[in-house]
Amino acid sequence: MAHSATRRRPAAAPTTAAEGGINPKAPCPCGSGRRYKHCHGSGYAPPVTRPFEGLPGEPDWVALRELVPAATAPLTTADGRDVTLASVLPGGAPALVRANGEILLGVQLPASSDDISRDLGTALAAALEAPAGAPVDPGPVGAAGSTGPRLQELLDMTAPLEVTVHPDFGFWLEGTDAGPSAMAGLEQANAAVLPTERLAGLGAAYWVRPGAERAHLRWVRSEQEEPLLDALARLRAAEELTLGEGTRYAGAFRAHGLVVPVWDLPVDTPATDWTGPATQFEARLERALEVSEPLSADERRARAGLLSRQVTLR
Repeated sequence: MAHSATRRRPAAAPTTAAEGGINPKAPCPCGSGRRYKHCHGSGYAPPVTRPFEGLPGEPDWVALRELVPAATAPLTTADGRDVTLASVLPGGAPALVRANGEILLGVQLPASSDDISRDLGTALAAALEAPAGAPVDPGPVGAAGSTGPRLQELLDMTAPLEVTVHPDFGFWLEGTDAGPSAMAGLEQANAAVLPTERLAGLGAAYWVRPGAERAHLRWVRSEQEEPLLDALARLRAAEELTLGEGTRYAGAFRAHGLVVPVWDLPVDTPATDWTGPATQFEARLERALEVSEPLSADERRARAGLLSRQVTLR
């Protein structure tokens, strides 16, 4: 399906104040908020807690990275080239260039560094230079150390992210002459896909059925964590945290700097039926986010309970 061009970049040495004219006590140009000497000037780049920050559709980037099995979205580079973002590519490949020149970028990688945006940017930069039909070899990506640009440096930052959820990985082989081996691999991958749908008009809200007895709503929120937790605690104390009869707030994930509340839902109710209850919940949440008074005793207890049900995805 794809072939590649090797693009290895030497690791960049840390810039010293003498070399780059950067005051060691000044804020680091990377935007971390740390002094340069304690950040990139130290020779060690601290983890980027929100690698997709600034990209249009940041919550959907998080969802495709961690929660959605099969989905795609069109991307446009800063110089106008078209790219297809995919939740995952065959074999966990970071990028592919098809024989017709189509570029696919996979957001779910088998390994990652402290800056996932740079991992993906490294893969995308290599794919943009690879000839059609050549396998993409971006050099070290992930834990081995990505040395290319970040996504924010490569992509058109004005183009919205429009996600399409697929029932399977059929998009892997679109436009290709797949042989028996590829079809067998596709069938095996499709067997692991959990039924998933994106609720229209609600941002990164995804219905998923992980088993025969339950369904979930997983909703990646864009709000800062602390105000969001306060608002959720206010709703919990007021018994307004559910999505209606038969639903239960199950907890939350923390993923790439954002919070992902999760609800248990009745398995036999279609995904589209949850758009209305979720819309009503979002209105309650927005009102709770506007409250500025300190949490009451009941709300503080509710907040502690919410934190106990929060799991960080790494």
